[in-house]
Amino acid sequence: LVRSRGLGDVYKRQIWANHLFCLWKGGEQMNVLTIQNLSKSFGKQKIIDNLNLSVPEGSVFGFIGKNGAGKTTTMKMVLGLLQPDNGEIHVCNEPVSFGQTRTNQYIGYLPDVPEFYNYMTPIQYLKLCGEVIDLSKVEISKRSEELLSLVGLNGATKQVGGFSRGMKQRLGIAQALLTQPKLLICDEPTSALDPVGRKEILDILYKISGTTTVLFSTHILSDVERICDHAAFLNEGKIVVTGTLTEIKALHGHDSLLLEFLTDKDLQLFKKQKFIEPLLLHSEENNRELILHSRDMVSVQKFLFRVLAETGICPVRIELMEPSLESLFLEVVK
Repeated sequence: LVRSRGLGDVYKRQIWANHLFCLWKGGEQMNVLTIQNLSKSFGKQKIIDNLNLSVPEGSVFGFIGKNGAGKTTTMKMVLGLLQPDNGEIHVCNEPVSFGQTRTNQYIGYLPDVPEFYNYMTPIQYLKLCGEVIDLSKVEISKRSEELLSLVGLNGATKQVGGFSRGMKQRLGIAQALLTQPKLLICDEPTSALDPVGRKEILDILYKISGTTTVLFSTHILSDVERICDHAAFLNEGKIVVTGTLTEIKALHGHDSLLLEFLTDKDLQLFKKQKFIEPLLLHSEENNRELILHSRDMVSVQKFLFRVLAETGICPVRIELMEPSLESLFLEVVK
């Protein structure tokens, strides 16, 4: 795993440390982050309402919600920067206390807009951060070199003030990983980046997933589908769906079958078949494409192929579609 993802000696050691500390306990996988019955209001407005969430060790966890859903508020409480009204938070089995940062020794944090000393170069900035957390000169040099290589900034000698938004995000990831955290929290890391910058950040988060659990807050669902293996949907301050992406799609989505016809005449002829009418109750039409939805897609396919054979109508494409996170999210937040 280390060799295939191009990580260095620092991360080889970290894999084993994290494995021993957080991988298995009593035969069960441990949760790096556990949130129970968490609530937070600002005045009369309830932002977080009895929220429950568990983030398994080793996962890339997508924390999904609309802008203003309470994702950042939740993360501030995890970091001990905001006091909950009710509830408990545990990081690596240790309770989080407001105003105390003991559990933050396990956490690396990347805000949506990281700030730097603009007159510094990347290596100077990481050196300063290393000195603040009392790393030795040897550790600072070794970790800085490997982390800058990981995020694609090795050899970057210009001052941070001249960096693009994407380059600053990459430096922010390097800084967040300097302490070798067991949990990396990323708050909307790709929201303001162009497609190239988004890809760079997602590639880096995927690379480190073998060594650090990643909690990835976002409203960009395609990013979650690309790198996450677990996810939770936040709506009106509550978790409405959570689990692995496979579980979420299996439990909360309709299977869909797409049929594309050569001409609109073929499509209309197909729709006029008497036995097709019940299937059209849950369908979408777009030009020469017809998408049928059903929870029993095996039976639908058998029925359709029989109808197509009897009528002689030949679609140019038949495709079984998995539900997208976007369609699932829209379904559960209605």
